[in-house]
Amino acid sequence: MGLSEERIRAVHVGVAPVVNGRVVLVDYDPEWPALYEREAERVRGALGAGVVGLAHVGSTSVPGLAAKPVVDVVLEVADSADEASYVPALEAVGYVLRIREPEWLQHRMFKGPDVNVNLHVFTAGEPEVGRMVAFRDRLRASVADRVLYERTKRELAARDWVYVQQYADAKAGVVADILGRA
Repeated sequence: MGLSEERIRAVHVGVAPVVNGRVVLVDYDPEWPALYEREAERVRGALGAGVVGLAHVGSTSVPGLAAKPVVDVVLEVADSADEASYVPALEAVGYVLRIREPEWLQHRMFKGPDVNVNLHVFTAGEPEVGRMVAFRDRLRASVADRVLYERTKRELAARDWVYVQQYADAKAGVVADILGRA
């Protein structure tokens, strides 16, 4: 989705996350699934029936894969544009809205209160959620694709970046390639 610096700053609520250097990858931590479960309980407790879907995605959801130590969670709600229906409840349990992208699938992203988590919010049925889950599942199932993805991530992490989003955008080609096999 390649965002310009202007666009990166525009979608952030507060300050855009600046890396000013290299992205740090760490070896897989077997605690990541437990951290996801803890956050899933927090989200379900805050939103109750407002949770249409919830999943652990991203590299921390793939056993054996090196990752930035950030647990990615995808949340489906009835309408992610209807912030009044979920933002206050998430803020009440410590989440902070950091990204608002109404022009890109009505995506919202929150940071967690005490775990380094990115909580991505989409409207239920949004195909991007299925893409995220399919990518996770492909990496879990294919050693070759997991090795390819980790090698790419390590090569990119060795470069200097201003914004984390630039690192993410640089992985788009290999992600598309792997998704083509999912």
